[in-house]
Amino acid sequence: MSKKPTPKENKKYTAEFKSEAIKLAERLSVAEAAEKLGIYASQIYSWRSALNNSRTDAERESLLAAENARLKRQLAEQAEELEILKKAATYFAKHQK
Repeated sequence: MSKKPTPKENKKYTAEFKSEAIKLAERLSVAEAAEKLGIYASQIYSWRSALNNSRTDAERESLLAAENARLKRQLAEQAEELEILKKAATYFAKHQK
């Protein structure tokens, strides 16, 4: 386990560090990212909240549209994979002896 800072250690983090911490939390989870970086999860939550509040409505809509498109692609891929598995299961069920 990495050492977490004590409340007396008031460190100032750069904007780049905060941005990278938020990106890491998106890939993993907030708890895992905080553990890896040796910071409190609440810091990442507050940084993420501040970032979201600083964005304009157009930026938020753009991010949501990109996420929506990504999720639609993922859903289509999974539906295609499911259809292939159904066909394979039917084929093997017919040819099983």
